[in-house]
Amino acid sequence: MSHADCFNGVRHEGQPEGKIEQISGVPCYVSVPSGDYAKEKVVLFLSDVFGIPLVNNKLLVDDFARNGFRTIMPDLFQGDPYPEDALNREDFDRDAWRSRHGPETWKPVLDAIVSTLQASGITWIGTTGYCFGAPPALYLALKGATKVTVITHPSRLRIPEDLEEYRDKVKAPLLINSCETDPAFPQEAQAKADEILGGGRFPPGYERTYWEGCKHGFAVRGDIDDPKVKAGKEGAFEATVKFFQKYRHL
Repeated sequence: MSHADCFNGVRHEGQPEGKIEQISGVPCYVSVPSGDYAKEKVVLFLSDVFGIPLVNNKLLVDDFARNGFRTIMPDLFQGDPYPEDALNREDFDRDAWRSRHGPETWKPVLDAIVSTLQASGITWIGTTGYCFGAPPALYLALKGATKVTVITHPSRLRIPEDLEEYRDKVKAPLLINSCETDPAFPQEAQAKADEILGGGRFPPGYERTYWEGCKHGFAVRGDIDDPKVKAGKEGAFEATVKFFQKYRHL
């Protein structure tokens, strides 16, 4: 077994090990493998609405770095992520927040970062998009900017249109990590993804994991005291790492 095939599991607590760097003027949380690694490869971690401030997101970035990939989480929200307590607040205006963070706000951010990375010699970019980060991951794949795409409990997808467009226009293999209870990507949408992309209908490669007993957000913010959620979080992370490793030679 080569070093690249070794796997380090996800951590559920700890101190973030990366640092904030400016890339194209965008604050990014960056974590770099401690040992030797492929300098021409980068994973872009496209976060949920909580962004860089959420410790769980930073730990996941670190964990991808511990598996051999320089990993970058850009600030997709111009310093205005969801507050961590937003889900429990009566006074937080979700609609107003959403209206401030449409595709017209994050597309230029990603375009600039990818351009800078490519100019610096990066030839392989994999994306891992969680929730809000799924449309950005698909956007970069459609542009031909990325080699591998992973989306986990995705939100804001047009079903079936986004999946059909991916099948028809993209060359990057796709992994979807899905779960039992997810209003943003329900089981009907999961079945539609398999119908459109599965069974060899998407030659570059398609896989989907399904985590019973898990709900939307499990892979980032899941309650790991629940054995099924812990298994889902760990399993989705392992599937993502192995998907990147499988296609690292593209």
